[in-house]
Amino acid sequence: SPSSPPTPLGRRPHDAASNRPDSDPMKIERATLREIPLRLKEFFEISSGGSQDRRVLLLTLEGDGLEGWSECVASADPSYAYETTDTAWHVLTDFILPGVVGRDFSGPEDVLAPVSWIRGHGMAKAAVEMGVWDMAARADGVSLSAKLGGTRADVPVGVSVGLKSDDEALHEQVEGFLQDGYARVKIKIKPGRDVEMLSGLRERYPNVDFMADANSAYTLADVDRLKELDALDLMMIEQPLRYDDFLHHARLQERIETAVCLDESIKSAADTELALELGSCRIINIKPGRVGGLAESRRIHDMMQAEGLAVWCGGMLESGVGRAHNVALASLPGFTLPGDISASSRYWEQDIVSPEFTVSDGTMAVPKGVGIGVEVDVERVGALTTRVATFT
Repeated sequence: SPSSPPTPLGRRPHDAASNRPDSDPMKIERATLREIPLRLKEFFEISSGGSQDRRVLLLTLEGDGLEGWSECVASADPSYAYETTDTAWHVLTDFILPGVVGRDFSGPEDVLAPVSWIRGHGMAKAAVEMGVWDMAARADGVSLSAKLGGTRADVPVGVSVGLKSDDEALHEQVEGFLQDGYARVKIKIKPGRDVEMLSGLRERYPNVDFMADANSAYTLADVDRLKELDALDLMMIEQPLRYDDFLHHARLQERIETAVCLDESIKSAADTELALELGSCRIINIKPGRVGGLAESRRIHDMMQAEGLAVWCGGMLESGVGRAHNVALASLPGFTLPGDISASSRYWEQDIVSPEFTVSDGTMAVPKGVGIGVEVDVERVGALTTRVATFT
């Protein structure tokens, strides 16, 4: 049940590592959920809308002298998914955290077993599961990347560009990101801002790796329009049709040469199996928050790798906490395409972790420290916190 006010923010004395044998059970003794507001450096617009302010949910888990940090990636409104900041808070505080705090579990893969009856709400569930991955890595005295089976010391990264009102503004921002060294640029599109806009970019930058992201802005009736993109040599078009439409994505992929990448459609390994069976895509964007955590992300990664198909790690405008989890995941061998894991300075005037994430020569270094490998600025988080709930 909810307890008295939370313990002060900060690392516990024995947080760095643990000699706990792998066979010993783990336990979450305390969980603290906080909401903090963060303002993006610029208004970020996609086909379904946009915003400049993020309401970030941070989760701190404590147990066995260890601490784990994670982030719930739900947005304030249901434009990307049905989960929102407020529904995630409700599900976490009324159901998930009361169901898992104080129970023994063997590791991250089974921490959610007591609440398996909850349908959906993968973003809320992922926050708990990913926090336990951080704890488990700390227990073993290894980085989260190593705990997951990562094989790379750095990962290729791209950047996502929101919808712009005119081509001049778009070209100016793309030029800046190319000078920053990003390996790939993703352009948000929608009807009326698509083929001609991308053609202008391709003419100006003939050798840059571009991809388009429609965020479900089209229907199969637009197939002729989408087929025009084939001439632009794009890496892929991401989620062109409805978030729940596997059949029409398969029909679209049959008729266009550009690789279809699924994002919103894939919420689990089962969705991946369906997409592969139907031929709905040739690429998948894995966002651990969207698919329910890191264990499910690995399952999707393994399924795609077995088929010889590519995956990459997407972003949800995370703070440095969520970004640390994404970078660790992207170090797995099947993440062969640049992910949306931009530098901290791409989105924030000041991140909440140290060191902040940076990009060099199109790559980002994978943190080597134990757990997520970065330190949370606990003083800043405490000062920003607008609501808090603690369970013991």
